[in-house]
Amino acid sequence: MARAADVVRLLLGSTVLCCSLLGARTASASKAVTAHLAAKWPATPLLLEASEFMAEESNEKFWQFLETVQELAIYKQTESPYSYYNLILKKAGQFLDNLHINLLKFAFSIRAYSPTIQMFQQIAADEPPPDGCDAFVVIHKKHTCKINELKKLLKKATSRPRPYLFKGDHTFPTNKESLPVTILYAEIGTRAFGKFHTVLSKKARNGEILYVLRHYIQKPVSQKMYLSGYGVELAIKSTEYKALDDTQVKTVTNATIKDEIEINEVQGFLFQKLKERYSDLRDNLTAFQKYLIESNKEMTPLKVWELQDLSFQAASQIMSTPVYDAIKLMKDISQNFPVKARYVKNLRSQYLYTKIEICTYI
Repeated sequence: MARAADVVRLLLGSTVLCCSLLGARTASASKAVTAHLAAKWPATPLLLEASEFMAEESNEKFWQFLETVQELAIYKQTESPYSYYNLILKKAGQFLDNLHINLLKFAFSIRAYSPTIQMFQQIAADEPPPDGCDAFVVIHKKHTCKINELKKLLKKATSRPRPYLFKGDHTFPTNKESLPVTILYAEIGTRAFGKFHTVLSKKARNGEILYVLRHYIQKPVSQKMYLSGYGVELAIKSTEYKALDDTQVKTVTNATIKDEIEINEVQGFLFQKLKERYSDLRDNLTAFQKYLIESNKEMTPLKVWELQDLSFQAASQIMSTPVYDAIKLMKDISQNFPVKARYVKNLRSQYLYTKIEICTYI
């Protein structure tokens, strides 16, 4: 039930995402940019991806699904892509409920199992495949694409090195493991696969071989494999020269300086109190305050031991500031910490000394 709930949330989330993307595209139709994310491998058949979905459910469902789609690929030549897609879903529906069918559709839409198919394709390329074979079998390092040669290769198979099996390999259900390993490289749904599968599955049931299936596409399509662009951002930068009003820039700069001047304490000077006591020197004090603020922006390297208590000193400075100025000071220190570090280092922290006293007492 928990998994079903997660699936529903995933589907609803994807629906909301699609709707938001469609809305954004409609709103800016005049300046829409369409981007496609293409993988380095060609498009993979949906039937093979459906089989991997079945394998994730269970090994038993995987082999049951194969029995029903042994030569299903022949319909791909006569049916439209949409009809063939529905045919695959119909075959899968014999072993899945409606919720898992919807999840399979979602997996198709994001091509979730295409990388797995490509992985098997690369494994097959390392064998390498015999020339002109739609499907081939490997029995302990020996290759063949003829069914009548299987018996010959199986005779002395145990005397040859046993092949390595991967975690994602599809092994026909059997009770024995110490049998000659027969690996079939074929595309599910083709006639070549159907012929080999009939013979090999019979031998596996009789306890003669350990039957392993790996996907292999003899002639991959030329169509690119387009993937969903989740997490992909297309940033477009304008390099045009634009006129800028200098008065607005000056206003922004003055506003920034004004915010900084509102900070009461700068390098130990309480300018608010100084301006109250010496109102006739307000302009001079403001100029001096600006100078100190600018000098604080010089980044100077600190020693390692000077960095260890910076957090306590910064927190102490914020805590000792009146409430209505504490947030502003915290914002200033956090946003400009590299240039404020030298100033913060020179502050005496009451909390720091309390900590030292407690540690000494303990």
